[in-house]
Amino acid sequence: MAFGDVKTPQGLKELNNFLADNSYISGYEPSKADLSVFEALGKAPTGDLPHVQRWYRHIASFESSEKSTWGGSAVPQAAGAKPTVAAAAAADDDDDVDLFGSDDEEEDAEAAKIREERVAAYAAKKSKKPALIAKSSVLLDVKPWDDETDMKEMEKHVRTIEMDGLLWGASKLVPVGYGINKLQIMCVIEDDKVSIDLLTETIQEFEDFVQSVDIAAFNKI
Repeated sequence: MAFGDVKTPQGLKELNNFLADNSYISGYEPSKADLSVFEALGKAPTGDLPHVQRWYRHIASFESSEKSTWGGSAVPQAAGAKPTVAAAAAADDDDDVDLFGSDDEEEDAEAAKIREERVAAYAAKKSKKPALIAKSSVLLDVKPWDDETDMKEMEKHVRTIEMDGLLWGASKLVPVGYGINKLQIMCVIEDDKVSIDLLTETIQEFEDFVQSVDIAAFNKI
């Protein structure tokens, strides 16, 4: 089994087929052969390449200090090269593993254990990354009944609204005609916690001040 230049679609397809039956490029643990192919790819591949993508994420999970300790030899990745599994094994002076299979059940069990430990370590590392919180910036137009409405008092009432995930921002008065101003007020909301419909309904409950509430702008952050 062989794969060609991984910078080409055909080489990627052949690499994906190879990794369908192999955890690593050479042997049963990561080596310089994996590192050389990883660096040749440059970035995570896209498209229908599930085995390459799985292998790439696994190699990427190792720290640089760990990669520097890997044994074996790099796989040539010159354009047009056809590095074979057998060639990688021959170049690997530190690895006597038979790449085409082994009858040593004890060795297979040890390889499976190593894979499980690496997968568990990768999963633990990923779980420590903080989840992204989806937020939106919302600009509201709060319109009074008439020019006699106390706008400062209206804004004061609006800002008394407290919700988990709601943060009030800057505000200003904008003329709408006939001596009437509307209150434009900015807020930032966490999308999973704050319903913008509920927020506008709550503002409109100040019936002595508020005639209506419109969404002037809504942008994801």
